[in-house]
Amino acid sequence: MGGLLRTIAIVGGGFSGTVLAENLLRRPPAGPTRLVLIERGAGVGRGVAYAERGFPYLLNVPASRMSANSLAPQEFLRFAQERIPKATGEDFLPRALYGEYLQQVLLAAELSAPRTIRLETWRGEVTGVRRLERHLPLQLEFSDGRRLTADDVVLAPGNPKPASLPPAKAIADHPGYVADPWSQDVQFARHETVLLIGTGLTMADIVNIASVDRHATPKIHALSRHGLLPPRQTPFRPEAFRGDGNALLLAASRSLRGLAGAVRLLASEAEKCGGDWREAITFVRHMAPTIWQRMPERDRERFLRHLRAQWDVHRHRLPPEILQRIDGLRNAGQLQIHAGRIQRFESRAGRIEVTWRPRHASQLTSLVVDKVINCTGPDYSIARSSEPLWRNLLQRGLCVSDPFGLGLRTGPKGAVIDADGWPGPHLFYVGPMLRADHWEATAVGELRTHAESLAALLATERT
Repeated sequence: MGGLLRTIAIVGGGFSGTVLAENLLRRPPAGPTRLVLIERGAGVGRGVAYAERGFPYLLNVPASRMSANSLAPQEFLRFAQERIPKATGEDFLPRALYGEYLQQVLLAAELSAPRTIRLETWRGEVTGVRRLERHLPLQLEFSDGRRLTADDVVLAPGNPKPASLPPAKAIADHPGYVADPWSQDVQFARHETVLLIGTGLTMADIVNIASVDRHATPKIHALSRHGLLPPRQTPFRPEAFRGDGNALLLAASRSLRGLAGAVRLLASEAEKCGGDWREAITFVRHMAPTIWQRMPERDRERFLRHLRAQWDVHRHRLPPEILQRIDGLRNAGQLQIHAGRIQRFESRAGRIEVTWRPRHASQLTSLVVDKVINCTGPDYSIARSSEPLWRNLLQRGLCVSDPFGLGLRTGPKGAVIDADGWPGPHLFYVGPMLRADHWEATAVGELRTHAESLAALLATERT
């Protein structure tokens, strides 16, 4: 390659990092470019979400809405049908298959890329970023002592680990406590009693694997503050609902109560028109970034305190077959859902006693279990993170946490806001922690849009 070589480094080879790399390979910068994709885990394109595991965890979204390419909405479905000929757009397919799809997408882009760009895949953990001067290249620091100098760096490390539960400090070393269910293959036995902390999507995954063998299904309890379970996905039409976006924005500008009422009205209208309330939720989801960005900080705080649980439970839904299994376990008395706040954990003769205060009750309740599994989901607060990379970035002032613990502050196209309040040049982020400034930034449809937009920016001539 002739001319000055430009290096773009992507830290993280899960969905966001892989899709960003694929877009850069298909529409690269004009000059000679070295693209370095860095992954610390099982393999590029998989991350934690789509890793190959002993159990076939399912996607929570139908195949027809999982394409990594906004210009080819049926791409994943066509890929899946080559391997599962009878697959339909409404099927919930294995997550490992989706990881295979992402790997093929990247490989195809690499093989067809022009000679002006080359892809390097590095295995390792980035623990720090150093900025020597504001407009000079950045230096990545690896846990094994390696260094990499890059003109542009994109942080795409994927979902963080679950939050540490303060009461769980007392049982942190107990063999029956699982702080992160994705860090190990948890085994279950029929004689056991298991407590799952959280009643969302992670809980559903763990219940699913715990009950796959009815002869080894333990007694399961699940506890969260509200005790809400995600509803089922249905074959609704994602783009069918045509609500009044201006009316929704006006309601949001007046009050949080007005916004909640407007969303309920939209859901009711969708059903009256013969549709599905999920169509209205999808409509609101598409407008969520604009609503969130216009919302005063006091209303954001009130939303998170009073309405977040209701939004999340309707926004994040389950495949029908998983919810059917959950319902079957509840009807058989093998799964009980509780609402309340944990007060303490104590070790009891090799088991764990958990004490909580049920919602709307004054008396405490206790239960002795064999296992406690943290199913609270990813903790997006970088201020609480134990990850060396985030701690390093915060210490060096290269990024700042948002005040609500939703992620990190970003500017246009994912530029990372530094401690001086400026979007630091040449340092970007793409991934679920964009929710700090966009609220909705966890689904494939949203993240692929952010990745495509950032790739277009990086492909332009920049100084």
